[in-house]
Amino acid sequence: MKTAIQNDFQSALAVHQLLAGDEALHAQLEELAGWCLNALRRGGKIFFAGNGGSFADAQHLAAEFVSRLQFDRAPLPSIALATNSSSLSAIGNDYGYDQIFARELRALAGADDVFIPITTSGNSYNILAAVAVAQELAVRTMGFTGEGGGKLAVVCPCLQAPSSRTERIQECHILLGHILCGLVEHAYFKRETP
Repeated sequence: MKTAIQNDFQSALAVHQLLAGDEALHAQLEELAGWCLNALRRGGKIFFAGNGGSFADAQHLAAEFVSRLQFDRAPLPSIALATNSSSLSAIGNDYGYDQIFARELRALAGADDVFIPITTSGNSYNILAAVAVAQELAVRTMGFTGEGGGKLAVVCPCLQAPSSRTERIQECHILLGHILCGLVEHAYFKRETP
């Protein structure tokens, strides 16, 4: 077990080092922060969506915007899609599981908003359906995905974690989300970044 623990730490560190050295990804993250900042200044919202662990990440990151991350401040509007269990079950039953995010996004989003779909594979049908709706509504969209980006990287820009292992990708997504939220809240509230 000791070796397995050490190997997991080394694996995680190696992926984070790749992420830390990826200047193209850093530029994308800065661009996404700019999109979010502009959306919030125009009265828009930041939407997240994901399945399984990525669903939990979507909720986690939306909560960082609404509550706080690094300092006490006013809430910033952010929504994790499909967290209303009545809507989730109704949409899934009436329209199919692949529409659980798309239908909510169509009801709630507009051109002043930003959509951040999260999928480790980049191939989740319900995420791809939501991206199609976002594009139809002129909602700026940038995904969080894994190495290669899957089908998502074909239809929108993506921050791609440099791994094909689900747990490593999800660890990167939370790190990227925390950096994003920190950048946005510091710029929005005119605070120096640490």
